[in-house]
Amino acid sequence: MEQPARDGEPAGAAGDAAEALDRPLPEGVRRRVVALVADAFGGLTVAELPSALRQYARFTPSRRAKFAGTAMAAALETDALFRQRIGERFKDAEPELAAAVESGSPPAAADPVDVAAAAYMLRPPGWVKLVAAAGEEVQRADAERADEAGRRELERLREEVAAAKERGRAETEQLRHDLEAARREAESLHRKLRSAQSDVKRGEAALRRSRGEIDAIKAESAAQVSAAESETRRLKSRLGEVEAALEGSRRAAREGRSVEDMRLRLLLDTVLDAAQGLRRELALPPVSVHPADLVDAVEPGRMSPKDIAARALSETDPALLDQLLALPQAHLVVDGYNVTKTGYPTMPLEKQRLRLLGGLSGLAARTGAEVTCVFDGAELAAPVLLAPPRGVRVLFSKPGVTADELIRQLVRAEPPGRPVVVVSTDREVADGVAKSGARPVASALLLKRLSRLS
Repeated sequence: MEQPARDGEPAGAAGDAAEALDRPLPEGVRRRVVALVADAFGGLTVAELPSALRQYARFTPSRRAKFAGTAMAAALETDALFRQRIGERFKDAEPELAAAVESGSPPAAADPVDVAAAAYMLRPPGWVKLVAAAGEEVQRADAERADEAGRRELERLREEVAAAKERGRAETEQLRHDLEAARREAESLHRKLRSAQSDVKRGEAALRRSRGEIDAIKAESAAQVSAAESETRRLKSRLGEVEAALEGSRRAAREGRSVEDMRLRLLLDTVLDAAQGLRRELALPPVSVHPADLVDAVEPGRMSPKDIAARALSETDPALLDQLLALPQAHLVVDGYNVTKTGYPTMPLEKQRLRLLGGLSGLAARTGAEVTCVFDGAELAAPVLLAPPRGVRVLFSKPGVTADELIRQLVRAEPPGRPVVVVSTDREVADGVAKSGARPVASALLLKRLSRLS
């Protein structure tokens, strides 16, 4: 007999303890139970729901089934009061099926899954058998469907195998014909290949003979070309010598004097100007000096030469450059890029040249000295179109010749005794021109002097 229900415990709880499933719910039954609980869920208040399910109260039935399926199944299994409330909602929704399940005689036409789900929720006497029977029915139906599908699949596979065999026989026959044709084609190609190999061997022999003849012709041509080139070089050299001699003769005839005469005349002018400069510098009257005036004595009221202090100029004093350029026939040679890259290296080369040449033009106008500015032609991508300023000679070194070598050539071209001043900070240039008799000064000294002009 069933034990009476305890106070506060829903009816059927004692029966639940006596009846229990010995295996999990079939998957189809479980999904149906979850769907029924999700639909009945909305008819309960939040207070009537287990605490674990209250967070899903606002979800739609489909979302409850998706996100809270496991929680609803667990609550339905463990919470008899919740199960009873769900069962009441189910009875309201499906009264006929619920009554038939509780009476123990479900209709034969009912879906076994629906019968098992209703029995699981309502828990009437013998509900375990109903669930088990429904599960077996579901499994049997699934097995029958699987068998039917298997039979159909097997029949389909048999048909495919038969068709594949038929295709295989046709393809095999076609391959036999293709193989026979390929054999005949291969024999024909072999015959053609042997004939082509014979032709290639004959062609290679002819090519070797032709290469030998070509090599002999090339060697003979190379010898002839070499002899012709040697003769051409000899003739060009002889022609250059004749042209140089002719040019020298023309220049001598045109100028009417030799280079040595020009250097001697320039040296003579330098000596004369130096003598005149010394006379002006010493303020010597032409005939006012007498031998008695040369006797060392002290005259009343006059100072001795020892009483006059001589003032030496610093190497960085711009006045030193003025004294040098005041010498008669002085020639100022400037290492252009050495000066510009010392004074204003960040400017473009074109602006460096223009700025320096402008300052040298003013210096030449003030001092009357000959001024030559030399630039390195190796730093130029193309010839410079430049109009030299008045009083300044502008020269660029030729390809293969540096500006330093051109400066040394200019110094060596001057006659001994002429004052030549070379402006360059390059130590090698300064030492070289000093050996040739020129006076080197630093680029900074010229920059200071030019700054006083601006």
